[in-house]
Amino acid sequence: MPPTIQVGTILMKDWPLMTQLLGLESESCSGNWSLVKALDGFALDHKIHAVGWNFFFMAAEIKVIFFGALGAKKIQNALQRLLEKMRGQDFNCLEVTGIVAKRFLGVSYAIVSAHSRHVQRTCCLDSAESRRGVSLAFAEIASRK
Repeated sequence: MPPTIQVGTILMKDWPLMTQLLGLESESCSGNWSLVKALDGFALDHKIHAVGWNFFFMAAEIKVIFFGALGAKKIQNALQRLLEKMRGQDFNCLEVTGIVAKRFLGVSYAIVSAHSRHVQRTCCLDSAESRRGVSLAFAEIASRK
């Protein structure tokens, strides 16, 4: 059964060292992304700051639209599309910030919106090239296991 996605849900790239450091429970969600259980963005931010790391919130909103009524499978597919849209940015977290059902001329549709988030040790956001290097290094470590 796919995990329940709702407003406030945080997804984090699979990063076993970080989940151990923060004592997080996570559930596999999509590819190399895991859903952080029992924490929203604020609670996770406090945990991250408590260990001396930083949790950045990117102002640019990412949105996807799908037709039809809200349903777990459709939201899961929308989440896949959101992750695909943010792939080139190399951020390591995503926070779902909106799931809104609407109707126009009798046609049901929904908008799922999210913001990229990023966990790192330094207080200044790393460049995309630096983030990409870190992502590749963690992917290599994970593939060895």
